[in-house]
Amino acid sequence: MGLLRVMMPPKFQLLTLLAFAVAMFFLENQIQKLEESRGKLERAIARHEVREIEQRHTQDGQQDVVIIYNRVPKTASTSFTNIAYDLCGKNHYHVLHINTTKNNPVMSIQDQVRFVKNVTEWREMKPAFYHGHVSFLDFTKFGVKKKPIYINVVRDPIERLVSYYYFLRFGDDYRPGLRRRKQGDKKTFDECVSAGGSDCAPEKLWLQIPFFCGHYSECWNVGSPWALEQAKYNLVNEYLLVGVTEELEDFVMMLEAALPRFFRGATDLYKTGKKSHLRRTTEKKPPTRESTAKLQQSAIWKMENEFYEFALEQFQFVRAHAVREKDGELYLLAQNFFYEKIYPKN
Repeated sequence: MGLLRVMMPPKFQLLTLLAFAVAMFFLENQIQKLEESRGKLERAIARHEVREIEQRHTQDGQQDVVIIYNRVPKTASTSFTNIAYDLCGKNHYHVLHINTTKNNPVMSIQDQVRFVKNVTEWREMKPAFYHGHVSFLDFTKFGVKKKPIYINVVRDPIERLVSYYYFLRFGDDYRPGLRRRKQGDKKTFDECVSAGGSDCAPEKLWLQIPFFCGHYSECWNVGSPWALEQAKYNLVNEYLLVGVTEELEDFVMMLEAALPRFFRGATDLYKTGKKSHLRRTTEKKPPTRESTAKLQQSAIWKMENEFYEFALEQFQFVRAHAVREKDGELYLLAQNFFYEKIYPKN
């Protein structure tokens, strides 16, 4: 090579070196591409192996999964529950309504034990979706190793109260022939607030906090700061997802992504199904600004609203990391993590 370099003119030596450098650069680039392709192939194989494992675990491990939806009254709970009823046959799970005497959301200690035993040991009913107007119940207090998955929906507290006020008087389009407790009372919500009536008093706003707080006496003490903090704690630590009535479609979409075993097909059903907006309160009239302002002066509204805004902020945080909007349509983000360097190799 040294002799050849001596015999070659400088111009050809330069061209030869340039050609050699280009060839080396091309070779290194190809090697890098091969390394990247090998890495992609390894990741694809790993993802495939993980999917197979996940599918096996989904088929085997989710046969005993239990979801509890301790639904708050007048938060679109019937509309959402009907989706579960429509899907249970196709997705192969059971739906059970928890019907308590006089719709009492607090269970006796003996009923708590019975309920926990039923939920955890009733294998013939698993997988299961339980729903009912029952306050949160902590299963760990009963020595249960595998807890149920809690979900729920909350609503603006004044809107919820107005809806409930008219529901008690006029019912809804779900069972229009059923006689309601306050049927015959034609007084509007505004007239009730103006007269200082008991059915529209600020104390009636105190419901979403105790439903999330649970079966402690302090939860049901109207205006308790401890109950508010306990409700917040349970929301972020004990619930998989808590949606809001005003953004129910997003809630349904995220549940389908997180729990397809139960909610596969729920989003399309919500958008196109006949039952998605089934229950509407009859004769409901929005309150005036004066009525709203009067309720907002109460400490009880401020606490219930604080809890609602806390739930809304948490829901929007979860949604921001799960959903994107494009051309006015929402779509779920693809899986954004993977496994690699899985050893030992098979």
